[in-house]
Amino acid sequence: MPRPFCCRRINGSPAAAIFKPVGIPVRELEEVLMTLDEFEAVRLADLEGLYQEQAAEQMKVSRPTFSRIIDSAHRKMADAVVHGKALRIEGGPVRMEGRRCCRLHDGAQK
Repeated sequence: MPRPFCCRRINGSPAAAIFKPVGIPVRELEEVLMTLDEFEAVRLADLEGLYQEQAAEQMKVSRPTFSRIIDSAHRKMADAVVHGKALRIEGGPVRMEGRRCCRLHDGAQK
């Protein structure tokens, strides 16, 4: 039986849902999808300057899980910036602070 899946805690949504190169309509660009938990990991580690262990604690995930999340987020940001793609931020197994999980809750399985 697979391990129960728990939602990742985030503190809010991004100020903008999409970032793209200037002067190119979004419909003409390839998109890279970053989930809300990846966005939160970037905020905690890179903007707030937290160590991975501290950031993992805030998101209610293990340190190795946080490491996988932040690595994925960094790869996606690099892909968007280096290749001139749009970066869309949405979705993922997250729970806003003070709310229940979007699709799954209380350790329900995927």
